[in-house]
Amino acid sequence: MAVFMDFNISYTTDKKRLQSVIETAAHLGYSTVAINYVVDLEQSKQEIGKPKCVSELFDTFPIVQGKSRPIKVLNRLTVVASRAAHFKPLREYKAYDLVAAYPKTETLFHAACMEFTIDIICVAATEKQPFFFKRSSVEGVRPLLSVYLNEEIPLELRGPYDIANLGLLFGLSEEEGKAAISTNCRAVHLHGEMRKTALGIVHSMKNEQPLTERQEEEDVPASKRAKIEMAQ
Repeated sequence: MAVFMDFNISYTTDKKRLQSVIETAAHLGYSTVAINYVVDLEQSKQEIGKPKCVSELFDTFPIVQGKSRPIKVLNRLTVVASRAAHFKPLREYKAYDLVAAYPKTETLFHAACMEFTIDIICVAATEKQPFFFKRSSVEGVRPLLSVYLNEEIPLELRGPYDIANLGLLFGLSEEEGKAAISTNCRAVHLHGEMRKTALGIVHSMKNEQPLTERQEEEDVPASKRAKIEMAQ
C-alpha cells in the first residue's frame, strides 16, 4: 500500500486549527505531513526563525486511517525571494526538515533547479508567473517541483487520490500523479535528511541467515561449494 504525504500544511498561530488540519490529514490517509512556514525575505521585517516543536501539538498524535501508526509531522521552510543571496545555505535552515524555494524570477528559477541546496521548488498555480516554463528547464531538476496549494483549514484538504487525479490537469499521468504524493515525497524527505546532516542516508536490511552459517560457506572453496550444491 502506498504511503501518502502532504508537505504543505500552512502554519498558523491558532493551535486548535492546526491540530484539526493534522487530524483531518490523518483521517484522509496521509502518513506524513509538513507544517509550512513561509518567509518573504523581500519584506524587510521578515526573518527566518526557529519552527515550533511539533511534539507540543499533541499528547498523542492521531492514527493514520488504514494504518496502525500515528501521523508523522515535519517542519518546512519556504523562502520567497528574487535574489540568489537569499537561498544560500544558512544555519537557520538546519532547524527545518524541509527547505523550499519560491523563486520570483526566471533566472532564479533556473538557479533553484540546478544550484541551490534545497528540497522543493514552489510554483503558485493560482498566480500568473512572470516567465514561461520550458520542458528543458525542469529536466534533471534535483529538488521536487511543487504545485503550490494552500491548506489552512480542514475543509481545504483533499484525499490522496483526489490530489493524484488533480495532476491530470497539469499533464501528469495517473501513475505520475500518485507518485507526486508518495514516492516523490519520500525522496524529498530523504533529501532533506541528507541536507541537514551533510552526509548520507544508509538503509540496512536484516539478513535472516545466521552469521555462523555465512562464515562457514565463505570458508568453503568455490569448487567444493558448487559440488555440495549439486549434491543437494
